[in-house]
Amino acid sequence: MMITLPNSGKEAVVRYMDGDLQIIHSGSYVTCAVTGRPIPLDDLKYWSVDRQEAYIDCEASYKAEKAAAEQKL
Repeated sequence: MMITLPNSGKEAVVRYMDGDLQIIHSGSYVTCAVTGRPIPLDDLKYWSVDRQEAYIDCEASYKAEKAAAEQKL
């Protein structure tokens, strides 16, 4: 028997804060701002408070930081 969780397969709406996050609308994942890939909330480790974006890994986070810095020039 397969158990389906109410929020599985649904994208969460999240507010990213310093060292924490706040779930605005429940879901099981967020989308990486750089790659477009889904990130399960349990695996989410990288985000930007300033841009309110999630990143799948440190490489995606670095790319977003670099692009943001270049836009400021």
